[in-house]
Amino acid sequence: MKFLITGGAGFIGSAVVRELIDSTSHEVVNLDKLTYAGNLDSLESVSDHPRYVFEHADICDAEALARIFSVHQPDIVMPLAAESHVDRSIDGPEAFIETNVMGTCRLLEASRRYWKQLALVNPAKAETFRFHHISTDEVFGDLAEDDPGFTEQTPYAPSSPYSASKAGSDHLVRAWQRTFGLPTVMTNCSNNYGPYHFPEKLIPLTILNALAGKPLPVYGNGHQVRDWLYVEDHARALIKVACEAPLGESYNIGGHNEQRNIDVVRLICETLEALVPKKPEGLAHYRDLITFVTDRPGHDLRYAIDADKIARDLGWRPQETFESGLRKTVQWYLDNPEWWQRIRDGRYQGERLGAEI
Repeated sequence: MKFLITGGAGFIGSAVVRELIDSTSHEVVNLDKLTYAGNLDSLESVSDHPRYVFEHADICDAEALARIFSVHQPDIVMPLAAESHVDRSIDGPEAFIETNVMGTCRLLEASRRYWKQLALVNPAKAETFRFHHISTDEVFGDLAEDDPGFTEQTPYAPSSPYSASKAGSDHLVRAWQRTFGLPTVMTNCSNNYGPYHFPEKLIPLTILNALAGKPLPVYGNGHQVRDWLYVEDHARALIKVACEAPLGESYNIGGHNEQRNIDVVRLICETLEALVPKKPEGLAHYRDLITFVTDRPGHDLRYAIDADKIARDLGWRPQETFESGLRKTVQWYLDNPEWWQRIRDGRYQGERLGAEI
C-alpha cells in the first residue's frame, strides 16, 4: 500500500516514515511544509530509498493537495502535519487554528474528492482507502490524581489553544465520516518522546541544557503528570491501526508510563550521571541545575491514557518502559550532536515560550 503522510519531516511523522521504510514493504509519500520543526535530516537514512518520495507542500494549499493525490494515488492518508507545542499556542494561537483546523478541513476535502473519484475509476482501491486521523490525549482536558485514565468515551474538555485546535480537527473528521461516509479511523496519543525530538519539549530540552550546564526549567512545582510514550512504539501502533482497525473506530495509544515532570527531569539527570560523568566546569551534579519557574498559564495537572482497547482489539502494547526508552533517548542525543546542534545554532536556542499572556 501507499501511505500519504503529512508532516513526515516532523517528530512523530519521521518516526512513522522510518518505520514504514525500514520494517514494511509499503510506499511512502511525505508531504511537509518544512516549518520550524520539520527537519529532513531526520529522514536521511531513508531519503534515497526507492519506496520514499518527498513533496514540499502545505496542507492548507488545496491546489497542491489535489495534484499530490492525483499523482501519487495513496491508499492511506495519515495527517501528522500539526502545530503541536502548547507554549507556542499561547504565544500565537492563530497559527494553530490555521494548520490544525483549516489544514485538516482542506485535507479532508482533498481526500473526499479523491476517494469519490476513485470509486468511479477503481472501486476496489476505493474500498480499501482510509483516512487515519492522529490526535492527542490533551483534547480530553486533565484528570484529578485518582481519576481513571482517558478512554475513547471520555468527553472532550480542551484547556489550551493547542488542545482546542486538535479537538476541532477531531470533530471535523467525525463529521466527514458521518456526513459524507469518508472511511476514517482515529487515534489519540499520550506524550511522545524519543530520538529526533525538536528541543523545545521537556525531555530534549532538559538533556541538552544539562550537557551545556544551563538551568533545567521545571514549571510550577513539577507535579504535573504525563503518560510517556516512546515515539517508535507510537509509530508501530499508528501503522497497525491504519492497516488493521475497523473503519469508524477510535483508539487511545499510551505508554503505561505515568510520571511527574520533576521525576522525569531527575531521571534524566541520573541517566546523564551514568553516561556522561564528566560535567561542565564547576558543576557537581546535574540535578543542581534544576530550576523551578513560573507555571504555564492554564497548565493541566494530569493526563493518563487507558490503552486497553487497542491491546484487546489489535494486540498492540508498547515495547519500551519509560526507563528503557529514556536511556535510549539520552544516548541518541549523545550520539547525534550534529542533528541537534544545527537546530540550536539557528531555529531555537532553548528560550522559554508561552510565558507571557
